[in-house]
Amino acid sequence: MHAMKTQLAILSGVLLAMNSFAALHTETIEYKQGDTTCEGYLAYDDSVKGPRPGVLVVHDWMGMGDYARMRADMLAKLGYVAFAADIYGKGVRPKDSKEAGGLAGKYKGDRVLLRARANAALDTLEKQAQCDPKHVAAIGYCFGGTTVLELARSGADINGIVTFHGGLDTPTRDAKNIKCKVLICHGADDPYVPAADVVALQDELRTAKIDWQMIFYSGAVHSFTRPDAGSDNSKGAAYNEKADKRSWEAMKDFFAEIFK
Repeated sequence: MHAMKTQLAILSGVLLAMNSFAALHTETIEYKQGDTTCEGYLAYDDSVKGPRPGVLVVHDWMGMGDYARMRADMLAKLGYVAFAADIYGKGVRPKDSKEAGGLAGKYKGDRVLLRARANAALDTLEKQAQCDPKHVAAIGYCFGGTTVLELARSGADINGIVTFHGGLDTPTRDAKNIKCKVLICHGADDPYVPAADVVALQDELRTAKIDWQMIFYSGAVHSFTRPDAGSDNSKGAAYNEKADKRSWEAMKDFFAEIFK
């Protein structure tokens, strides 16, 4: 009898997981920013009825791809409607880090364009029938972290942003335009973000009287949420399981607060 109960429990868990997977609706959506066509990815649980909070996901320097889609799916399974933005434009997908560096540099060098691309993606998310436009956040990874900070600085009317191992430079220093709460998840040993950038960002947010939090994860370097980054911290970018899980939980707590 005990063995049968165990088997039934396992079967029930499998069926529950299958039903959860089956309920996940995903689709590719084309949208425009100026004359540029972008191609984002929408994910939500279609077993949930009515509008729900929306989360914009912004990719790292390699562009819109599997990782951003995975995070969008994870958010959809938490009950949000998630939209993975495409900052570079449809079909613009760097083939290596050299090409990625050039593309990311183009947008980091033109913050007006970067903000426009981010806002076009935000508008697309907010127009989705499943999204409650009064409850929206944005998260970003590496280059995407830089992007969501720029989205906030553009004055976007959203509830919050979360950066994961994002670039933190503040060339415009116009945090006074930020209308939302800010959570920064940062590797304490990240060699790609100068300590001066960290201090400057904190000073910018503090001066503008923004509601911000910054969490440092010990032993973590750049790309700490990406399993495909390897495990060698000496390379400057590496996966850190503890930091990945802790930062995701911090994001969930942050969302619970801002989406009350």
